[in-house]
This record gives sequence, C-alpha cells and structure tokens, in this order.
Amino acid sequence: MFKGSIVAIVTPFKNGKVDEKALGDLIEWHIKEGTNAIVPCGTTGESATLDYDEHHRVIRFTVEAVNKRVPVIAGTGANATDETIMITREAKKSGADGALLVSPYYNKPTQEGIYRHYKAVAEAVKIPIVLYNVPGRTASNILPSTVARLAEIRNIVAIKEATGDMKQVSEVIRICGNRITVLSGDDFTTFTLLALGGKGAISVSANVAPKLVSKMFSEWEKGNIQQARKIHYQLEPLNAAMFYETNPIPAKTALAMMKKIKEEFRLPLCEMAPANREKLKKTLKSLKLI
Repeated sequence: MFKGSIVAIVTPFKNGKVDEKALGDLIEWHIKEGTNAIVPCGTTGESATLDYDEHHRVIRFTVEAVNKRVPVIAGTGANATDETIMITREAKKSGADGALLVSPYYNKPTQEGIYRHYKAVAEAVKIPIVLYNVPGRTASNILPSTVARLAEIRNIVAIKEATGDMKQVSEVIRICGNRITVLSGDDFTTFTLLALGGKGAISVSANVAPKLVSKMFSEWEKGNIQQARKIHYQLEPLNAAMFYETNPIPAKTALAMMKKIKEEFRLPLCEMAPANREKLKKTLKSLKLI
C-alpha cells in the first residue's frame, strides 16, 4: 500500500506560525520531483511543538494540497492511547490515507502494553496504520514478536523501522512475510533494507533531495541494482548531514539555504552551531543542491 520515497515533511514556520504558503510550495515540489507519499506531523514535522489545532490543520492542509495525487500518511502518535485515538480520528476525518503511530514514548510500556495500545487504536479508527519503532526517541523497542502479533490486525499495514538494527529488521520480515510492509526509518539503512525485502523509506533526506531519493527506489524496482547502489553512496554524505544535529534542525537549515523555507524552529529546537552549519553547506554544494 505504501512504498518508495515517502518524505517525512518539515513544518515551515514564519513569525511563530505555520507557513502554509511554504508548506504548499514544498508539497508541489515533492510531487513534481517524484516523491511517492507525504507524512505531515511526524518527528521531522516538529509535531511535538504543534498544538492540537495546528496539528489537525497541517494534516488537513496537506490532504487538500496533495489532492489525492500521492498518499498522505498523517503522523498521529502520542504516548497516551486515548489521545492517539483522538488525533487519528481527526486525521481520518480530514481525509488522510493512513496514520503513522510512534510507539508510546516516555512511559516505557511493556510489549503487551505496546500491543494493546496499537490494537485499541486500530479497532477505534478504521484507517491503514503504520507502526513507528524508534527506540532512540521512545525508550522502548517494538520487538519482532510483537510486530508479528500486530500484523494479524487487518488495518495495521506497515512498520517504519528506525532501530538501525538490520538483524531485527530481517527477523521482522522473516516471521511476518508479506503480512506487513517494512519501511526504513533511517536513510542510511534504506538500501540494505531493500535488499532484505523492505519496500521503501519514510525519509528525512527526501526533504532536501527528493528527486535523488525517489530515483534510488525507481532504479531498484526496475532491477537496476548497480545504479540504485550508486545513488545510495551518492546520498550517504547527505544522510549523515541530516543528523549533524537533532532532526529536523539540519533538514530545515538546508531547506532555508535552498531558499525553500524560512529558517525558523520552535524551542527547545534552535539554529545549528556554526561549525555544523558550514559542514552542512559543503555537503549541499557537493550535491549541487545550493
């Protein structure tokens, strides 16, 4: 259902407000450049700093701007199950094609708690659900055995794997087969994940180089493995640059350098350190992005 280059799109700000003009321009650029789906209000979209009205509005705006040209997978995760259900219901009402649900963070649920959380959301809101496993931010790991249990639920269709652990990814694919689609959540693992049987990536790098990220997937699908590998290595410096500092600081800084958005964050995120900014600029110049 969801595959290829899926951008975890940034949320542009201007004078403290969501910059809808810049967001709309980014969406048009992504569709033109070959992006296969768009995720608003994910980690890269600074969802943690959006209030409920802004969160709902960004999803609704994205759905309207995309106008069914590509799927929209709304970030609707929270660390309370009732809150997650509320946000996910609103996303479905807004016309989102799917929902990306981060595993509950901070409260560190058990595997049974994680299972019951996702099951409750899936039963409450009949929308395709993408699990999101990112232990570095949540302090818990959705184990392959739990993924296998969740894959039995009809509208849980995919998982964004951001563990960086290819052994775990391999185990998920081995025991789940085609019952769930595995998507990379770390750009540096994408090519390896494709070789294991994954189908795409929810990408940070695609914010900055959408055409190149999309081309890697299209070459892979055409069986041009050598060309896909070549693009992977071409992207590696950018993949690293996107994490010189906490995501989405480098992505938004790069887009500002590219004159796509204003360089504006919400605290506790702030501008890049000068040394990292210079390193980022060199990487963008090497890829002829600025």
